[in-house]
Amino acid sequence: MNTSVRHMRAWFILVGALAVHVTDEAVTGFLQFYNPLVLSIRSRVPWFPMPTFTFGIWLTGLVALVMVLGMLGGPVRRGAPGTWLASWVLAAIMFLNGLGHLGGSLYFQRWLPGTTSAPLLLAASLWLGLRTRERAQVRFARSALNT
Repeated sequence: MNTSVRHMRAWFILVGALAVHVTDEAVTGFLQFYNPLVLSIRSRVPWFPMPTFTFGIWLTGLVALVMVLGMLGGPVRRGAPGTWLASWVLAAIMFLNGLGHLGGSLYFQRWLPGTTSAPLLLAASLWLGLRTRERAQVRFARSALNT
């Protein structure tokens, strides 16, 4: 299997992990934890940039995000411009998201909503990072041979 297919599969695995994570958050009441936390921080730090959400808007936005990311699988496989950067950004954000849930659970000393699927996000984001790096190395090696 070539690097472009492995890269695309890693992309889809992370998108699938994100879908599982969104479901996990939705069924475990993530916003019931998140919104009060944001409001509490804003009361002490008025410029804090995080928004609060209603459930419908939050879920619709995340479902739309998962769908858009899923539709980018083809361009990722083709190596379309920007997909290398998008792969790194997505992997980094999802890795930090997973760490945030696990770290938050340790900090608050309780299992936070979304924590059950956080290890899946960590593993899938590392996998996408590895496949993105592999593909970049192959591309670099090919371009070096052609010069």
